[in-house]
Amino acid sequence: MQAQSRHAKYSLGQVVRHRTRPFRGVIFDVDPEFANTEEWYESIPEDSRPDRDQPFYHLFAETEATYYVAYVSEQNLEPDASGEPLDHPEVGDMFTAFQDGRYHLVGLVN
Repeated sequence: MQAQSRHAKYSLGQVVRHRTRPFRGVIFDVDPEFANTEEWYESIPEDSRPDRDQPFYHLFAETEATYYVAYVSEQNLEPDASGEPLDHPEVGDMFTAFQDGRYHLVGLVN
């Protein structure tokens, strides 16, 4: 059986939130399938480990208490409907203004 080609559901600059964890973030990179270390993958409890054959997203993530970079499978994300920008300090390195619920890449005119 041949692997099916997957297209990312979410895009660069889009604000998303995790389905079960209390954080939200802005997407700054997308891997078409799992591309992290085996150690990282194995550290996820087996009963909640996502399939490798789906897009994985790099996020500038934040909770009420901290900022960090997250690597999250598509199945664990959903659009953020808050309409609020993020406070993550690295967002401004890659993105410009927050408009209509999303960020725009530096250097691109939309």
